[in-house]
Amino acid sequence: MITLIQNIKEAARKRAAYVRTRDEIARMPMDLAWDLDIHPADAAQIARKVVYGS
Repeated sequence: MITLIQNIKEAARKRAAYVRTRDEIARMPMDLAWDLDIHPADAAQIARKVVYGS
């Protein structure tokens, strides 16, 4: 039972990190995004890779 609760907490923590990262990238000014060689339209894909590693 403890493992299940730990897994749920970890999944919630990762989801919150994903949403936070995605939103930060999406709101990034274009000049900064270009300097970092990313595009805000790719925010979901980038956040997924950073948080979930896939």
